[in-house]
Amino acid sequence: MLDSCQNAQERWGGVHQLIDRWLKERHELVKSFRALRDAKPAFADKQHNTGFCEILVDYVSGWHFGICEQLISEAKAFGDDRALRLADEINPRIDEITQIALAFNDHCEQAQCKDAERFAKKLGELGSLLRERFELEDCLIEVLHNAHKEEGAVKA
Repeated sequence: MLDSCQNAQERWGGVHQLIDRWLKERHELVKSFRALRDAKPAFADKQHNTGFCEILVDYVSGWHFGICEQLISEAKAFGDDRALRLADEINPRIDEITQIALAFNDHCEQAQCKDAERFAKKLGELGSLLRERFELEDCLIEVLHNAHKEEGAVKA
């Protein structure tokens, strides 16, 4: 998971400061996820748990209240109907994963993380969903970045 995060940083690193900051948050999310996953028992380590959940909520919110809005505005500015259609296809799944991530956060905040097996299972499921989400986000960024980078070069 971390390798794909670093690969995305290399591909999209200079596109926009907002995306740069958000990709750094993704990197921190992955590191925090690993630390929580590796803590024994994970649910008992309130510091790892709280830190991970804070980063998780910031990250998923960053997509909805910054990155996605920026990408859609950019697509509209370039008249990029293909990217807008792709966003319409991808964003509902990203929304679903967001709801699951927020439910995980709520579960942890309510101190329901007392069953180590259940917690580990939920954390593993969340990790798989985050991996899927990263791929969906990268797909949308790639379509927007490549199309607009080429159009920007032609206009320059």
